[in-house]
Amino acid sequence: AGFREAWAILERLWDGTCTRAKTFPEPALHRNVNDEWSFIQTLRHLGFATAAWVGVLINGSTAPWHPLDLPWDEAPGWDGVPGDREARPGLDEVLAVRGQRQAMVRAVMESLTDDELDRQVSSTAPGSPREQNVSVRECLRVVLNEEWEHRLYAERDLTELQKEN
Repeated sequence: AGFREAWAILERLWDGTCTRAKTFPEPALHRNVNDEWSFIQTLRHLGFATAAWVGVLINGSTAPWHPLDLPWDEAPGWDGVPGDREARPGLDEVLAVRGQRQAMVRAVMESLTDDELDRQVSSTAPGSPREQNVSVRECLRVVLNEEWEHRLYAERDLTELQKEN
């Protein structure tokens, strides 16, 4: 129940953040603040993280990637795994992918049981976390933490962008 509640809170918070972002001109959402990812790159990275931790590790998918997914900057690059940092998709396009990823997490959350939380998962698939025998519980903690921290960064950066205009 705690995981489902945390995810619902994060979705509500992100809804507010994305509503705020929609008030900015699109070029501003591609602007990097303090040499960090732009708002759109942040959403693309969360898509990658969700695909890796939920799509690959929890759901066992071998091809969860979307062309707009963005791994971390130091990622080695893998065949078949997207990572074009220079892509400039529109906010609506990125939010559509994000909606699919959020639905994937929601589906996992809805089916959670104590046994499922304790289930051990592993993967050596390209782009996936190289985790061996990690619990579903830990995978979900990573996703929740990524979502929480990156929303804080996004809000901070939107405030900086607002000051510039």
